[in-house]
Amino acid sequence: MDLEKVREYCLKKKGVTESLPFDEDTPVYKVMGKMFCLANLTPPLSINLKCDPEKAVELREKYDDVQPGYHMSKIHWNTILLSAGIPDKLICGWIDDSYDLVASKLTKSDKAKLAKK
Repeated sequence: MDLEKVREYCLKKKGVTESLPFDEDTPVYKVMGKMFCLANLTPPLSINLKCDPEKAVELREKYDDVQPGYHMSKIHWNTILLSAGIPDKLICGWIDDSYDLVASKLTKSDKAKLAKK
């Protein structure tokens, strides 16, 4: 999956914004202001996704190109190398999981606002 497909997929989700809060090479995707995906535009191309801690370890053990989150909490975030040939369908599923995990932790009022979008 290339970074443009990641970008398009993330931006189709309800309540998502894109910003560059860190630098020009790290687009960040947020749902209602909470980060669920970061992309690295500098090779090696990768994305960071939030993940259930047990599933994060399971994915790292199963896929060589899924690693502990670079510059993130190693417990809750994975870095996925995009040049690895991991099927797009899997990556989209992991993006969905990250979005859902973050959205589930939103405040009641943010959840209500998201539902109206």
